[in-house]
Amino acid sequence: MATASVSFKSREDHRKQLELEEARKAGLAPAEVDEDGKEINPHIPQYMSSAPWYLNSEKPSLKHQRKWKSDPNYTKSWYDRGAKIFHANKYRKGACENCGAMTHDKKSCMERPRTVGAKWTNMQIAPDEKVESFELDYDGKRDRWNGYDPSTYTHVIAEYEAREEARKKYLKGQQLKKLEEKNGNQDDNDVGSDEDTEDGLKIDEAKVDESNQMDFAKVEKRVRTTGGGSTGTVRNLRIREDTAKYLLNLDVNSAYYDPKTRSMREDPLPDMDPNEKFYVGDNQNRLSGQALEFKQLNLHAWEAFEKGQDIHMQAAPSQAELLYKSFKIKKEKLKSETKDKIMEKYGNAASEEPLPRELLLGQSEREIEYDRTGRIIKGQDTSVPKSKYEEDVYINNHTSVWGSWWKDHQWGYKCCKQTIKNSYCTGLAGIEAAEASADLMKANMARKEAAEEEPVHHEEKRLATWGTDVPDDLVLDKKKLAESLKKEDERRREEMDERKRKYNVKWNDEVTEEDMEAYRMKKIHHDDPMKDFLH
Repeated sequence: MATASVSFKSREDHRKQLELEEARKAGLAPAEVDEDGKEINPHIPQYMSSAPWYLNSEKPSLKHQRKWKSDPNYTKSWYDRGAKIFHANKYRKGACENCGAMTHDKKSCMERPRTVGAKWTNMQIAPDEKVESFELDYDGKRDRWNGYDPSTYTHVIAEYEAREEARKKYLKGQQLKKLEEKNGNQDDNDVGSDEDTEDGLKIDEAKVDESNQMDFAKVEKRVRTTGGGSTGTVRNLRIREDTAKYLLNLDVNSAYYDPKTRSMREDPLPDMDPNEKFYVGDNQNRLSGQALEFKQLNLHAWEAFEKGQDIHMQAAPSQAELLYKSFKIKKEKLKSETKDKIMEKYGNAASEEPLPRELLLGQSEREIEYDRTGRIIKGQDTSVPKSKYEEDVYINNHTSVWGSWWKDHQWGYKCCKQTIKNSYCTGLAGIEAAEASADLMKANMARKEAAEEEPVHHEEKRLATWGTDVPDDLVLDKKKLAESLKKEDERRREEMDERKRKYNVKWNDEVTEEDMEAYRMKKIHHDDPMKDFLH
């Protein structure tokens, strides 16, 4: 019912949608579920359940019918009456001079005025009240039940229960007085048994006055008066002593009762003896009697309309019913003709006529002579019945049919063991090649698994400080290295302060191994977190 968006549907899809909606209304199909997992009533009209196109709702829902734009600033909570937050032991500056609470002053204090206030006595300090402020919306300001505590109604219930108990006590006393007056002239031995006394004391409070009980099954309606019509009486068809449908089975998961239509479509007591039931659900009326015939008539009208017949059940019901009757007559005639043809061709095993000998024993009186090789000399051989499908037809040089071989959940040819249907037969050579390729693939997979298990060892190369391979006979001179380090420090100082640079600069392009080592040792690595502590 609650469609997400309007989209084009074919005639078949539209018919299936209508059938599904009817089944949901009848209780035969589960109700549609919205985004929150709640069931949608199938009786809701489509103009209410379908969401507008501009909401872009992908799933069926009824949120567009609710107030989904709520203002978060407003609240529905109420004041916590009588709540206390803090109880001080001594008077505090700025508190009420009368009671000692910080939440109000002396002028607005609701406590009895003391002879000497708490400010001077510093005793019996009242606790601080809980002060709250709410921003209510239009409805919250005018809600007369806002902040009402239902538990306060218990004193009203207690008052009514006490009044009912007093009434019962009074009635019982009146009954005892009447019983004493009735039995006052009799002896104690003539008094009835205790059971008779108890029966006399019992008060049937369910009994009502006969005049009030006469009108239990009448419903008054007003018709044609200034107030709505003249008062008339309509007899209610349900007897008062009948048990309501929803009281037959009080289980929550039993048959669903719809209070709007007063219908219970499923059987409320499915495990009960059918002979003892007096109500089996409303679906029993839908699936029996003329209701079933009317349903079949509707289905026939729909199918005939789909096949091109100009027929409509609601527009021309008499025509639809006449067409359905003629259809049933033709259908029965066709079934009888088909049955006669089958019995004429194959016979009737249920009939009392004896079967022919040829069919019973598979024998005949025809004489056929064969030679030693099995060839027919005299007579005619029995013809083998042929199938409409081709048999023993070999294609693409195969010597066996497709499906004569099975391996690894695949069908194939037995002659070459191929699983491709329209492949060319390769014979024994193809079988050997396939086996060799399978063995090679297994060997490659095993070698690959072994290679993955063994870790690859890489040889570590010894590199020089400037990035090239270190020769085995490389030896650095410590004195030259110390001199190179001093030169590097001087060069860095000159770069930092250009005033120390000389006017005539001599540049030497020759770089020794000690110079490269000194440059590497003095080089600043910007990614090094300890660079500020090295130099």
